[in-house]
Amino acid sequence: MADPKFEIQMLHDRVMIKADGETEERRSTSGIVIPATVKMANRLAWGEVCGVGVNARSVKVGDKVLFNPEEQYEVEVQGQLYLVMRERDLHAVATPQTDHGTGLYL
Repeated sequence: MADPKFEIQMLHDRVMIKADGETEERRSTSGIVIPATVKMANRLAWGEVCGVGVNARSVKVGDKVLFNPEEQYEVEVQGQLYLVMRERDLHAVATPQTDHGTGLYL
């Protein structure tokens, strides 16, 4: 008998995020190559929201968000790593609207 499949539903204000992979090397604005092994202290990361709880008000599935990847809960689902955090731990949401934004674009 096959195992049943279960859908993951986030609770309360929890958000599930798939972090953008930064496994390749980066270049600074002056052209200096920064190897992938260099750990940047207190660096925020971008990720895509894959699930939201019913009390999450500012984000929805598919949004690109800015967050601190340190000290977050990790979960592996079907070989893919996701982060689970509260909505209040997010720092920014990338949006095409310019009502209250910074004027900067990704």
